Amino acid sequence: MDTEETVGAGALAAEASHVELVGGPDPELAATMGFSGFGKKARTFDLEAMFEQTRRTAVERSKKMLEARAREEEAQKEKELRSQHEDIDSAASGSSVMGACSASTCREAESSESEDGSNEELIGPPLPCQTSIQGPAEDTDDEFIGPPLPPGYKDSDDDDDDDDDDMQEEDNSPVKKIPDSHEITLQHGTKTVSALGLDPSGARLVTGGYDYDVRLWDFAGMDASLQAFRSLQPCECHQIKSLQYSSTGDVILVVSGNSQAKVLDRDGFPVMECVKGDQYIVDMANTKGHTAMLNTGCWHPKIKEEFLTCSNDGTVRTWDVNNDKKHKGVFKPRSVQGKRVIPTTCTYSRDGKLIAAGCQDGSIQIWDRNMNVHTKFHCRQAHAPGTETSCLTFSYDGTVLASRGGDDTLKTWDIRQFKKPINSVEGLSSFFPMTDCCFSPDDKLIVTGTSIKKGGGNGKLIFFERETFQKVYEIEVTDASVVRCLWHPKLNQIMVGTGNGLAKVYYDPIKSQRGAKLCVVKTKRKARQAETLTQDYIITPHALPMFREPRQRSTRKQLEKDRLDPLKSHKPEPPVAGPGRGGRVGTHGGTLSSYIVKNIALDKTDDSNPREAILRHAKEAEDNPYWVAPAYSKTQPKAVFAEVESEEDETDNKPEWKKRKI
Repeated sequence: MDTEETVGAGALAAEASHVELVGGPDPELAATMGFSGFGKKARTFDLEAMFEQTRRTAVERSKKMLEARAREEEAQKEKELRSQHEDIDSAASGSSVMGACSASTCREAESSESEDGSNEELIGPPLPCQTSIQGPAEDTDDEFIGPPLPPGYKDSDDDDDDDDDDMQEEDNSPVKKIPDSHEITLQHGTKTVSALGLDPSGARLVTGGYDYDVRLWDFAGMDASLQAFRSLQPCECHQIKSLQYSSTGDVILVVSGNSQAKVLDRDGFPVMECVKGDQYIVDMANTKGHTAMLNTGCWHPKIKEEFLTCSNDGTVRTWDVNNDKKHKGVFKPRSVQGKRVIPTTCTYSRDGKLIAAGCQDGSIQIWDRNMNVHTKFHCRQAHAPGTETSCLTFSYDGTVLASRGGDDTLKTWDIRQFKKPINSVEGLSSFFPMTDCCFSPDDKLIVTGTSIKKGGGNGKLIFFERETFQKVYEIEVTDASVVRCLWHPKLNQIMVGTGNGLAKVYYDPIKSQRGAKLCVVKTKRKARQAETLTQDYIITPHALPMFREPRQRSTRKQLEKDRLDPLKSHKPEPPVAGPGRGGRVGTHGGTLSSYIVKNIALDKTDDSNPREAILRHAKEAEDNPYWVAPAYSKTQPKAVFAEVESEEDETDNKPEWKKRKI
């Protein structure tokens, strides 16, 4: 039935679209409904015809626009040709040496040009001959307009080319691309800045330190005073070890000295916190989270919800932001003997397919992200055993791995040949377990910082060429250690965290983009007028009219109001005398305990001297024994001590052994 109705409706619609019913409104229906337009047939539309008409109109308009544009271009070309001819004529009249061209040759050239380019109509004087008197025949391929070339022009052109080549070589030099001409200093605190993070767009910087604080800096919102817009302590009394924005820049990973990593949003509010594992389970794969202090962490470069952490419990774990109940995967680094070893740093490869960890035994172990049982690459003696490898980072092309060791070395590795390092440099002191290194945006330089003791000079930021590992540049940052360094590829600015609580930003006004350039040009905001009072006024609150209590005009009226109030006019009920009634318990009740308590309270006997109180009953108890003496009247033993005392004189003459027996 439904199918027949659908077919009928379709047929009616088809007839309505092709056939227009002609007829006026029905007068009877119009009279019935009350208005004349009722009953008029609906107008039909042919959509295909309308689309065709629209298409034709669009084509015509586009043709007109193209023709107008072509006319404008032709007019512009004609103007340029005229200006060129005028310049040529003026140069020919003022020059002493001109190239002679015969009339026949020029006519032949004009005729040939008119035959070859009959489609192009030129307006103005004929083009001059293009052969020069002094120029050789080989140079006729290059078309020049104007007088002949001077004698030394070719040599000067070659010199200019050489100069251009030299300039290009200087521009290609990686040292020239280091943005260090200007710097700004952000005051994080007084203790070491141990963590730095910059979002992918370069709009916000986050810093963390040994003072447990995390500060958020907005380059676009700061002025020349360089103040952070937010400061918080997300991990209470734990030092901040690592901060990093996700690949989308909407959340921040916070790794501190406790066993639970946290994720904050861009404004510093908590999003999730990792669960803590069970400390009494031996196999770390069976726990839901870390059970010891964290060392570092990082985000997956492609998957925005996944991040990585490593801990002193000997595991490297992956997490999902949407699941804070359990880790996503567990990787357990092992020593040569198969024992547990602590990972001190970890990172993803640039494509996110590999996970690398540097361990306390000096090894670097790399796993496939999807296979957590056996390592894919490993080097057992990458750094000195017993030292903490503080940083691992992959190059932008993904083929080279750089490692910053606690043995004061910086090494690069080819993961395809992972037995020996490509290059190595020694003597780079490192006193912090988070001293890091990074690649330049063009992958030609490697940057790292050095640590110093107090009063031992200045901490330096050192630049090495990636291929040769030659020291090409260095920046003396401050009189403290350089802990963190970060070279942002979009901003082309270098962020440095130091051991005295400073976060420095190096930039170049020409080579760098946005970032620090946005805030240094802004003037400091003027202090508000309310904050700059010339003198302090002490205002008592109750002296102001708005805080004064209203005076009661009449006590009688207030009493009348209180009489009408059922709560204020309620008479308190008297205490109940006797055992109690109406559900109310009496004052002393009817129990034995209440009776004893009542009598004790009424007893006024003075027992200030307890000995007299006891001896008061001694004579009565001796004359009329009632409690103790009758119970032992039949079984009471004889008092032998009295007889011994009476016979004391007799025993003096007895031998010594008898005296002891007695």
